[in-house]
Amino acid sequence: MNVMLAGFFGGWEIVLILAVVLILFGAKKLPELAKGLGTGIKEFKKATKEVTDEIQNAGTTPPTPAPPAPSRATLPADTTAQSQPPETKVL
Repeated sequence: MNVMLAGFFGGWEIVLILAVVLILFGAKKLPELAKGLGTGIKEFKKATKEVTDEIQNAGTTPPTPAPPAPSRATLPADTTAQSQPPETKVL
C-alpha cells in the first residue's frame, strides 16, 4: 500500500467511503462496478507491460530489411492495350 495514502485514509474513512458508494450505486450494481474496475486495471497493466517490453526491446532487435523492389524486367507486360479492339471511325 502506498505510504502517502496510508496517512490520509484510516479505517473509518474507508468504511465511510464504502457506505457512500453502497448508498449511491446500490447492492446490485456493486459486483458489476467491481468487475469493470478489475477488467480496467488488468488491461492497464497489460498495456503498460507491452509498452515497457517494446521500449526495452527497441535497441536490441535489429530492424528487418525491406524486400527489394521489383525491377522493370520482372514486371508483367501491359496487356490492356492488346485485349481491346482498335477504334474505327465511321464517316
